[in-house]
Amino acid sequence: MHEHTGSHRLSNAPGTPGGQAHGHSHSHGPAAPVSRHLRKVIAAVLIPFTAAVLIGLAVLWPGGTPAHERTGVGFDRQTQQATVTEVVAVNCASANPSAGVPTGDTSTAEGSSAQQQANGTCKKATIRVDTGKDKGRTFTEIVQPDQTRQLSEGQGVVVAYEPSAPADLQYSVADVNRRFPLALLAGVFALAVVAVGRLRGVMALVALAISFLVLNFFILPAILQGSNPLVVAVVGASLIMLVALYLCHGLSARTSVAVLGTLVSLSLIGVLGSVFIGWSALTGNTDDNTGLIHGLYPDIDMSGLLLAGVIIGSLGVLDDVTVTQTSAVWELHEANPAMGRRALYRAGIRIGRDHIASVVNTLVLAYAGAALPLLLLFSVAQSGVGTVANSELVAEEIVRTLIGSIGLVASVPVTTALATLVVSADRPADRAVVPGQTAAREQAAGPAPEPRPAVARGGRGRRRKR
Repeated sequence: MHEHTGSHRLSNAPGTPGGQAHGHSHSHGPAAPVSRHLRKVIAAVLIPFTAAVLIGLAVLWPGGTPAHERTGVGFDRQTQQATVTEVVAVNCASANPSAGVPTGDTSTAEGSSAQQQANGTCKKATIRVDTGKDKGRTFTEIVQPDQTRQLSEGQGVVVAYEPSAPADLQYSVADVNRRFPLALLAGVFALAVVAVGRLRGVMALVALAISFLVLNFFILPAILQGSNPLVVAVVGASLIMLVALYLCHGLSARTSVAVLGTLVSLSLIGVLGSVFIGWSALTGNTDDNTGLIHGLYPDIDMSGLLLAGVIIGSLGVLDDVTVTQTSAVWELHEANPAMGRRALYRAGIRIGRDHIASVVNTLVLAYAGAALPLLLLFSVAQSGVGTVANSELVAEEIVRTLIGSIGLVASVPVTTALATLVVSADRPADRAVVPGQTAAREQAAGPAPEPRPAVARGGRGRRRKR
């Protein structure tokens, strides 16, 4: 029987058929042998699961994003690329003759801003459209002195197009063109990953690209087509998990254990999310973007979309935890094969506790950083902690964070237990010896030391005494 030991090894040991002893893995060093019986058990779980994922992918495949009439609101606008060709300073009063002289209270923020706009110096920017049917067309836009986004000559911008507006108002600056710095940053990231991770880094980038493809061509269009967001998220996240883990870490028993641990943890997150999102009466419709989605596609279950986001958002961190815990147990077993099952589990859990502390803190801070402007708004309003936490905007983030953290915490004992069972429950009789493996190990260890010849009494020892 061919032993799937867990690492690529070639050994030209004498006496081996063909001079080769072969084992397969892409893991961190040679993995512990796994018996045929345990490989069958793992395959009996993962093969039907993979088949179910592929069937779900085929059944739910959307075939494209459904079309709709543009509303001209938010991201649902026609946009073109443009360039600022000229910027000149003008008096705000002459630039806005229809605004008149402000008569509001200058002690308020609105009155002070109006006074500044009337008496200050504005900028008149000339913008040239660079793409679309109106390529080469120019228009002007007034930039107020207190406006957050200031324009400069030669700057690339994104302009919104509204065909139903008057001719001189059809185009307006919507945003700054950030494509080059973003592309440069992505290139630096890719180079850093490949330089440090080498082949594994390349595989990680390929897995990342596949994840984006699954997200853009399956998950998002399927949800827009009206499929259940939770089912779509489970199928899509499972496909991403299988591709990412096996592509980055190899088709081995060690990776399969990490897949099983991730699957159990995702199931727990799905159950908890479904219970607490419904119990907390979270609608998932809390800002302009979700409101726009609900307006364009009223059949989408927005609370289901929120749960789908929780599952997909937790997947990336879960992969890290389960792979690390599995590798830790494998390496502990390799270092001390005589370690009992209970001692092996306890050692793995001790490693996992450190991982839990850092990962949960990372997850909470990531959500807090994303919601920092919102938290600042509540701080300025001087609202109580209970009031802030009870608002749907914050409650949604609290539920998302806590459910994801519970799944992460649970993944450590679950994955450690699975890995401990696999590496310590092998049947010795089922383990096959790869032809030439013993000879290869002996060759790697080197020749045995020759026994020293016994020194006869009265020989060299006696002469030294003399």
